[in-house]
Amino acid sequence: MRPSALGGYEDWPGFVRDASPLTGDELTTRVAGLLGVPAPGERPAVRIVDDWQSDNVRGSVLEWNNPFGPPTRAWLLRPLEAVSAPGVLGLHCHAGVKAIGAERLVETPEPSAGAIRLRQELYEGRAVANALARAGFVVLCHDTFAWGSRRFGLDPLPWRLRDVMATYEAAWLAADHSPADDEWYDVAASHHEHTIAKAAGLLGTSFAGMVAYDDLVALSVLRGLDEVDADRIGVFGFSGGGGRSATLTALDPGIQASAIVCMMTTFDALLPAYFDAHSWLFTTPGLARHLDHPSLTAGRARHHQLVVYAEDDNLFPPQGMLAADRELTEHFHYGPGTYQAHFLPGPHRFDHQMQEAVGNFFADRLAPG
Repeated sequence: MRPSALGGYEDWPGFVRDASPLTGDELTTRVAGLLGVPAPGERPAVRIVDDWQSDNVRGSVLEWNNPFGPPTRAWLLRPLEAVSAPGVLGLHCHAGVKAIGAERLVETPEPSAGAIRLRQELYEGRAVANALARAGFVVLCHDTFAWGSRRFGLDPLPWRLRDVMATYEAAWLAADHSPADDEWYDVAASHHEHTIAKAAGLLGTSFAGMVAYDDLVALSVLRGLDEVDADRIGVFGFSGGGGRSATLTALDPGIQASAIVCMMTTFDALLPAYFDAHSWLFTTPGLARHLDHPSLTAGRARHHQLVVYAEDDNLFPPQGMLAADRELTEHFHYGPGTYQAHFLPGPHRFDHQMQEAVGNFFADRLAPG
């Protein structure tokens, strides 16, 4: 019998077939239609798996069930005395690492080797969620569709991956290298993303649309927390997480402040040389015929938007970032929202300086009154 190509998600097709499309105001309905975002149901029941306290931060590991696939794991961080504090949803990057998800944003008592490595490589060794919690925010970071606790099972390997992984395993053997389980999984998952995208298209949704569904569920969890002021909600993300922030802000008009780090360009600028640097999370078929990335990000132009650009980012051509900045400035010129841009030298990353810019932005835009 041929192995499932949707390991752990065999109930996903039935969910999509029976789900109602997400609707709302004109922008929500339009973006949800382009991405194929199903409408979330009621806020899920949330279980507390673990608690800890460190460095003036209270941390909890949460878990909830979505209507399909494996349970979602999330990390909740808040100040010791959080009472009606602003809530911030942290959206993890892609980074080609699916073995773990949002843990890369959070300093836990027993961090995984993968989380430590990613923070060193991309976040200058700092857990951005903990820093925001120490600054007075309630921060929720969750594993989204296809990452971490929500990853697809690849044992046994789906049919199309068998030859692919046999080639890698032969190369590892020749190099006398024994990959750790997470390394093996991340290589397989990078190729399996094409399979997920094909299945999503067949079902009438998209890879980005299903990620957005999980993000909307997590946003409902954040809003429902007793210590969160539901009228002061922000989202942030770096790289693929930044693209998720743009999408989520377009889908949910209640988001007051959105921060995007190293994930801004016009779609036209990606062609012909840069689009292959990006995943299915950023390349939904047909999207660019209807919305450019800056116009998606600006959305209603009623929220406060921060975009941090890395001037030497090898994922985006300079002219694409500059054109996006001009478009965003124009979009927000006539709206009640605001747009801030920070252009910083250096490569693709979310370092201390960028994290401080995001923290200061939220402190300013999510303050009471």
